[in-house]
Amino acid sequence: MGNGTRLGRVRGLGSSHHGSHHWLQQRMTALGNVLLVTWFVVSLVRLPLGDHGAVLRWASNPTVAFLLILMVANVFWHLRLGLQVMIEDYVHGEATRLLSLVLLNFYAVGGAAYGIFTIARIAFSGGAAA
Repeated sequence: MGNGTRLGRVRGLGSSHHGSHHWLQQRMTALGNVLLVTWFVVSLVRLPLGDHGAVLRWASNPTVAFLLILMVANVFWHLRLGLQVMIEDYVHGEATRLLSLVLLNFYAVGGAAYGIFTIARIAFSGGAAA
């Protein structure tokens, strides 16, 4: 393979076109976050202050519940993408990096699953006090 030559040392280390996909995913999830979180904040501001029942009735609407689930999934996916880049860039040592990435994936999937379960519970209860 020619590992002793300059060409042999750099062969196979060029662009594998994976970075552009990751970069694009981060930008798309960021755009989704801007849209969904803006909708969420505007919707909450329009609800009566301090009325827990109104928030439950609002969240039990199927369209609202669907958008909330999309927001939770998108926020956790964006979090995972950003922290993965930080871990890959700044955590040294293969074992530590691998453990950090595994823990990050468990956290992101677990957090999203918990949020989605909570929204589904509210939506399926019909807005009744939990």
